Amino acid sequence: MTQEERQQNVERLVNQERYGFDDLVTVVQLLRAPGGCPWDMEQTHKSVRKDFIEETYEVIEAIDTDDPVLLREELGDVLLQVAFHAQIEAEQGSFDVYDVANDICAKLIHRHPHVFGEVQVSNSDEVLSNWDKIKTEEKHRDTLTDKLRAIPPMLPALMRAQKVGKKASFFDFGTADEVIAKLYEEIDEVKAAMESGDQSEIDEEIGDLLLTVTSLARKAHTDSEEALVRATNKFIDRFEKVEKIVNSRGESVENLTMSELDAVWDEIKHEN
Repeated sequence: MTQEERQQNVERLVNQERYGFDDLVTVVQLLRAPGGCPWDMEQTHKSVRKDFIEETYEVIEAIDTDDPVLLREELGDVLLQVAFHAQIEAEQGSFDVYDVANDICAKLIHRHPHVFGEVQVSNSDEVLSNWDKIKTEEKHRDTLTDKLRAIPPMLPALMRAQKVGKKASFFDFGTADEVIAKLYEEIDEVKAAMESGDQSEIDEEIGDLLLTVTSLARKAHTDSEEALVRATNKFIDRFEKVEKIVNSRGESVENLTMSELDAVWDEIKHEN
């Protein structure tokens, strides 16, 4: 982009009333080009990696709170991340955001032969089964281990554990009762590890316990990640009530004993 083209684009964008995807691409180019924003010009894939994660979670927050205004804003932030990372690669001559769009369109067409081909399906389960089969062929994942290792290691640990368990479901407990029995066994092993004082063993056994919990969640048709999110939110809500009651009595939660706090906690729990 020449200096003249740059100036023309800047003037056009400043005076424009509504923007489209191509405008976003141009804005990112202007931010990264000479004469643009010093901060944007310095960034790399790795330096803004955390931002991508945070923006994704903010989209999830907007979904969970049923806030369409916030969702619109946060989806824009995610779209910016996509355009930004693609622009970094475009500057290296690798690919651009339009290549990204091309590839996802091609993938969706290929993985939906019941829409874009002659395959017949009768329900969503068949759609997912076909998707998984096509994906396996595309990625050349010939063994189950290949499929397990393909589950992104950077997923939240509970989510990843549950996905791994689902992929290896044939190598699994038969019933929920069997998983519960295994949980007691794992708890005993955690106790033994704690008595030994060996921190590496404690870490390992607690990991085994958590993995078993995700197996129980699958058997109970519960998403362990979402269940823990709800439980954590419930804890915070109840703690807030505890703190308000304690403060109304002229006391502070930090100065009460665990048994005193438990008594207030039980009051609130029985109210619900």
